[in-house]
Amino acid sequence: MQIVDNIPVWGASIDEGALKQIKTCYYIFGHAALMADHHKGYGVPIGGVIAHETLVSPSGVGYDIGCGNKAVLTDAPAEDVRKNIAKIMDDVFRTISFGLARTNKDEVVEHDLFENDDAWQITQGANSAAWRLTSLRDQARAQLGTVGSGNHYVDIFEDELGRIWIGVHFGSRGFGHKIATRFLNRAGAKDDMDSAPVALDANSNEGQDYIAAMKLAGRYAYAGRDWVCQRVAKILGAKIKEEIHNHHNFAWREKHGDKDYWVVRKGATPAFPGQKGFVGGSMGDVSVIIEGVDNPKSPGTASIRLSTAPAA
Repeated sequence: MQIVDNIPVWGASIDEGALKQIKTCYYIFGHAALMADHHKGYGVPIGGVIAHETLVSPSGVGYDIGCGNKAVLTDAPAEDVRKNIAKIMDDVFRTISFGLARTNKDEVVEHDLFENDDAWQITQGANSAAWRLTSLRDQARAQLGTVGSGNHYVDIFEDELGRIWIGVHFGSRGFGHKIATRFLNRAGAKDDMDSAPVALDANSNEGQDYIAAMKLAGRYAYAGRDWVCQRVAKILGAKIKEEIHNHHNFAWREKHGDKDYWVVRKGATPAFPGQKGFVGGSMGDVSVIIEGVDNPKSPGTASIRLSTAPAA
């Protein structure tokens, strides 16, 4: 780790475009850090972490609100999985919907989230965001359990101990994208990667609406990854023994030192001491299970620890 203009930067090499972006973020938010696998994003670089006592950033959370990874350890025999992997992956592809704007194939995924979550009616429908969220519920319901496109995936791994894991990477699908688009547009965000990130006062009506909508999208992303992992485990005929689950596009309210901050992580996996995380490469690439450790370089570093927080 090195300090560049008061910003902690991890990694063997520095992407100058991402560094320029995080410097702008530091100027606006006062606290920023750049993780090892960083590169340019919209407003806030991928791998960027920003924090402020009262400001939250839809640009920092990004369009795929709640995007993250989940890995589950199964009791599936590795020898059986290796022998039948072609059929297993064919079954996965037939069962799980992959691709842009896709809906679930043959199974309607029911979840309490759609009926029993008050966030669909923010402040009992007294503001503009409530109606927007309600109008997205049918789309969200139809897409729950779908994976999407790009570098989002379902994969099956064998670890160094011969155990079989299921790993997934995706977020809140079109639901989260529409939430992000709405708030970014209302804030006047420019469609330019190098424009300054949008900052909302978390205590304002708009900020409160965004936070409530973001948290709902985060719960939705968790529900989707839960269902996909359970469904793939069913294809394997296996039981789930352990679950490791994190967002990496989200904003958390966290206490650091004697102050509370809104900490926004964009493509950055939280890792407080003792917290496990799953960092997956693109499909077929190396993926790892990590665990946070206490580090003297963390406390006081831009008031941001590489740390854990509630899921959503």
